[in-house]
Amino acid sequence: MLLIRKLSGRPTINYILHSFLGRISYCPCVAHNSFTDLQGQNSVSTFRHGSKYFSHNFTILVQARDTGKLHEELETAINEHRLNDAWDLHEQHMRVGGFARKSIVCKLIAGLTESSDVKWLEKAYGLVEKAFEEHKQTLFDRETLMYLSLGLAKYGLPIPASTVLRKLVEMEQFPPVTAWSAIIAYMSGYPSGAYLAAELVFEIGYLFQDGRVDPRKKCNEPLISMKPNATAFNIALVGCLLFGTTRKAEQLLEMIPRINMKTDATSLIIMAHIFERNGRRDELKKLRRHIEEVPYITDIQLRQFYSCLLSCHLKFGDLDSATHMVLEMLRKVKKAQNSLGVANLIFETDKRGSRLPSLDVSPKDLCDVKSDKPKELLCYEDFCRDRKFLRLEAETKELLDSLVVKLQGQVELITTERGILKPTETTYVKLVKSFLEAGKIKDLVEFLIKAEKEDSPVSADSSVLVYVIDSCISLCWLDQAHDILDEMRLAGIRTSSSVYNSLLKAYHKENRIGEVKSLIRDARRADIQLDASSYEALIQSRVLEKDTIGALNLFKEMKETKIPRGGNREFDELVKNPTEGKEAHLMSKLLQEIKEGQKVDTAVHDWNSVIHFFCKKRLMQDAEKALKKMRSLGHAPNAHTFHSMVTGYAAIGGKYIEVTELWGEMKSFAFSSGMKFDVELLDAVLYTFVRGGFFVRANEVVEMMEKGSMFIDKYKYRTLFLKYHKTLYKGKAPKFQTESQLKKREAALVFKKWVGL
Repeated sequence: MLLIRKLSGRPTINYILHSFLGRISYCPCVAHNSFTDLQGQNSVSTFRHGSKYFSHNFTILVQARDTGKLHEELETAINEHRLNDAWDLHEQHMRVGGFARKSIVCKLIAGLTESSDVKWLEKAYGLVEKAFEEHKQTLFDRETLMYLSLGLAKYGLPIPASTVLRKLVEMEQFPPVTAWSAIIAYMSGYPSGAYLAAELVFEIGYLFQDGRVDPRKKCNEPLISMKPNATAFNIALVGCLLFGTTRKAEQLLEMIPRINMKTDATSLIIMAHIFERNGRRDELKKLRRHIEEVPYITDIQLRQFYSCLLSCHLKFGDLDSATHMVLEMLRKVKKAQNSLGVANLIFETDKRGSRLPSLDVSPKDLCDVKSDKPKELLCYEDFCRDRKFLRLEAETKELLDSLVVKLQGQVELITTERGILKPTETTYVKLVKSFLEAGKIKDLVEFLIKAEKEDSPVSADSSVLVYVIDSCISLCWLDQAHDILDEMRLAGIRTSSSVYNSLLKAYHKENRIGEVKSLIRDARRADIQLDASSYEALIQSRVLEKDTIGALNLFKEMKETKIPRGGNREFDELVKNPTEGKEAHLMSKLLQEIKEGQKVDTAVHDWNSVIHFFCKKRLMQDAEKALKKMRSLGHAPNAHTFHSMVTGYAAIGGKYIEVTELWGEMKSFAFSSGMKFDVELLDAVLYTFVRGGFFVRANEVVEMMEKGSMFIDKYKYRTLFLKYHKTLYKGKAPKFQTESQLKKREAALVFKKWVGL
C-alpha cells in the first residue's frame, strides 16, 4: 500500500498504475471487485494475492514503457532515418504517455514528410489530425506544418494539404505568400486541388478586403506577409480555367480591386480567358485597352487575347465583328509579305511599347508540352534555413509557367506569322457554321470572297466556297448549297462544273425534279458543262417520268458534246478522301464540327449578360423579370443563368426562400430539358442552404453532388456549420414536436454527421 502511495505522486507512473490495476479486475487470480475491496478492512488476503501479481509485473512494465528511454530511442531512429522503427516507437509512446515532446513530434513529422513516400505522408497527416482533435496544436511549429502541407500537395494529396494550410491560418501562424503559393501551385495539378486552391485564395484574400488590415502597424507584419499576390491569384485562376470552374474564377477576379492588388500581363490574359468562357463580352472589350497599353507583351499573349475576343463574338452571334477581325488580320498578313511592310509593322509595334515579333509556338506544340515530374522535396533543414522562401518562390513561378503553357494549348482560332496575327482553319470552320446556321448565305459568300482575295487568288477549282458547298451537300443541306451557288454566280465568280454535278446528283437522289431542272438552267446560263454521270442521272429521271422524248434529247446532246464517261473522278476522289490541301482539310473539319457540335442559341449569352449585370448590382427584382422574359421568348436558361441568380440572392442575404423556390425550378427544368448541373452551381446552392439552415434541401444537394462524383469541400461546410449552427439540436429532442420539426431535426443531424461533427 505504501508502494502505491509513493508511486501515485508521479503522473506517468500514475497512468501506468491506473492501467495496470484496471487489468487486475480481469485477472483470473483476482476477484472481479478486487480493486474496490482493496479499500476495505476485510480484504487482506485478496490484496496480498493481488500484490504478488502486481510486484511481479510492475518492474517489467516500467522498464518496457519508460518514456525517457522511448524518447531517446525515438529521436535516434528519426536521426538515422529508420522510419519504421521510429513509427513503432512513437506508437508505443502514444500508448504509454500520449504525445512525445514537441521537438520530437516536429522531428518525426519532418522526417516522415522528407521521405516523399505517400504512405508516410498520410501517417504524418493522421498524427497532426489526431493532435488537433485533442486540442494539442501547440505541439507543432509553423515551419513543420508548412513543410508537411508542401509535401502533401507535391505528392498528390491536395485535400489534406489544404486542411493543414487552413489550420495554420486558424492558429494565426500565418504562412508567407511565397510559401503557401507554392503549395497551391502543386495542388492545382488536380481537379479537387484546383478547386481548393481557389477557395484558399478566396479565404485568405477575404482577410484583406476593403483595408481591414492596417499595414502601418508592426503587429500586423506576419499577417501582411500572407497577403495574396499576383502569382497566387494567377495560379488559382489558371487552375480554375484548366478544370472548368470559371465562375469561381470570376468571383476571385472581383476580389482583386478590393485588396488593392496589382495585376501583370499574365493576369490580364488569364482574365481574357475567364471572360470568354463566361460570355462577358463587354468586359473583354474594356480589357482590350489595357492589353494594348501593357509594355513588353508577347506575341503568344496577344494571340490568346484576340482569340478570346473572336470566340466571344462568335458566341454572341456577332458575325459582323468576327468577320471584321478576320479580314483585318488577313490584310496585315498580306502587308507583311514584303519586307517594307514588315519594317513598318515592327515600327508600329515598337511605338506602342511591344517587343519585337518572336519565334512562334503553335497550339499543337503547346499541347504536346508535358509537365515535368515534381522536383525533389527540399530537406527540412534547407527549408527552414531559407527564411524568405526564395527557392520556393522560384519553383512557384516555374509551376505557374507550366500551367500557363497548358492554357495556351487551348487557343485554336488564331496563330501568328512573323509576329502578325493570322486566323486558323478552325476560325473559318466556326464562321462558316455560324453563317449557315443563321441562314446568312449572302453574307457568307461576300466574306469568303473578300477573305480569298486577301489570302490567295480566287480559283474555280480550289476555292473555299467550293468545299463549303460540298460540305453542305454531304450534310444534305441542298438548299443552302444551291443558295451559295446562286450568290457566287451573281457575284461574277465562275465555278467549276464539279460543284453543279455534285449538287445535281444529290437532287436526283432525293427525287427533287423541280430543283434538278432549275439547276440545269443555272448551269447553262453560267456556260457550265455537265459530266457524263450527271447526264445519265438526268436521262434516268426522264425515263422514270415516262418522258421518252426528253430522255432521247439528253442522250443526243451528250453524244454531240462528246462528254467522256466516268464523270469527274478527281473531284469525286477528293470528296471521298479530303486529306490533302488546305481547303480540303477545312472541309473535313467543317463536316466534323457541324455533325458533332450542337446548335448554339446565341441569345442565351445576351440574356445571361443582362441577368448577371442585375445580380452583380443586387437588383434582384430586375433579374427575376429578365429571367421571366428570357423564358417567355423561348430561350432556355443554363447553369450560368441560375448561378448568377443564386449568388445574387446570397449577396443580398436572407433570401433563402427565394433560393429554395429557384432550386425547385432548377430540378424540374433539368428533368424536362436535360440541363446538367455542374459543381459550381450546386456548390453555390449548397452554401446558401447551409448558411440559412435549410438542411433538408442541403442534403438533397449533397446527394446529387455525390451521385455525380463531384468534389465537395467538407472542411468549408464544417466551418460554416460551426459558425452559424454550433448549438443547433445539441440537447435532447423535445418530447412533443410536429412532423415538420422532426424532419428538420433529423436532416440537420444527418448533415452534421456528414461533415464529421
